[in-house]
Amino acid sequence: MLLERFLKYVRIDTQSDPESTSSPSTEKQKNLARLLTDELRELGLSDIKTDEYGYVYATLPTNCDSSYRLGFIAHMDTSSAVSGANVRPVITDNYDGSDIVLKKGVKISAEEFPELKNHIGKTLISADGTTLLGADDKAGIAEIMEALRQLVESNVNRPTVKVAFTPDEEVGRGTEHFDVEGFACDGAYTLDGGELGELEYENFNAAGVKVTVTGKSVHPGTAKGKMINAGLVLMELQSLLPVFENPMYTEGYEGFYHLDNMTATVDSAVAHYIIRDHDRTKFEAKKRFFAQCVDFLNKKYGKGTVRCDIKDSYYNMKEIIEHNIHLVDNAVKAMEKAGINALVRPIRGGTDGATLSYKGLPCPNLFTGGYNFHGRYEYIPLEDMNKAVEVILNLAEIYAGK
Repeated sequence: MLLERFLKYVRIDTQSDPESTSSPSTEKQKNLARLLTDELRELGLSDIKTDEYGYVYATLPTNCDSSYRLGFIAHMDTSSAVSGANVRPVITDNYDGSDIVLKKGVKISAEEFPELKNHIGKTLISADGTTLLGADDKAGIAEIMEALRQLVESNVNRPTVKVAFTPDEEVGRGTEHFDVEGFACDGAYTLDGGELGELEYENFNAAGVKVTVTGKSVHPGTAKGKMINAGLVLMELQSLLPVFENPMYTEGYEGFYHLDNMTATVDSAVAHYIIRDHDRTKFEAKKRFFAQCVDFLNKKYGKGTVRCDIKDSYYNMKEIIEHNIHLVDNAVKAMEKAGINALVRPIRGGTDGATLSYKGLPCPNLFTGGYNFHGRYEYIPLEDMNKAVEVILNLAEIYAGK
């Protein structure tokens, strides 16, 4: 059942559009939303709702005296990095450790992706080399739906289980219209992680920065003492930032300043940066330092030469999860019961769970089992997907006793 569900979902094109201003960013995401709504209805869930923005919500009521309301969330859209249309899944049974050869010269190389050796003997699912697979995050959706089916059919004790499937996560708007109050959960998990055992409840604090430099264009033959080259001023700003606080030199809990894009002429220059750090104090210090660099350049070249707009994007959900640490502890227990070694690590990025946590829904992130998301080399072991289902079932059993 799990494999059939997953293959059905990945064949539906739900690619989101970062350039769109509509919600959802693409109407085709609603095709999967409608299918999921029908399937939830067939399973007998209640309070099923699909709103105008494409969000899908449903409830499986408790069948015991548990008062806890436990949520599971996954997103429907796929990345715009590689096409998600006409996905043709390829199933490699009893993987033998060799390269997986796909179409158009694409191969998932055992040398380039050495983690493949951990999956010898498993059933691997990939696309055919012309598209991404879409395991991010249709694997999470399939795992939640399969767990719901088993909960309904087994009738084992469970708390109230709430599920939500969201659009536009890949374009950073997955929680923009999420009805936290209506979802009415005490705690939840996103299933949007990678390899078997991943458990994440720490992410970057994040800010975006727009820098605008106003130069003074003068003919270079008569420019002495008059020209201000906006492009060079922007380069000077970059040179003031700490060299080793750059993504290419950082890992783990280390934060960074990242120049994302820039355009420049002598007359004007614009650049967009992102600032990241897991530690809130260091994050705030990074923002202050960036502003001080701008102030220095304005003293050097004249007031108003450089302007910067620093805007916070999201914060480290650890600050919220620490007050709900049972969500992490119980996830570890649920994995141990499934024979999985929990890999508790920080996310060097963001997650919908971070935004939801600050909206009042504490929400760590669990593995789906997938690898190489957002590209033609994406694959997922079926056995690891089944383990994700097992973890969901174990969490339901744990919270039935709360």
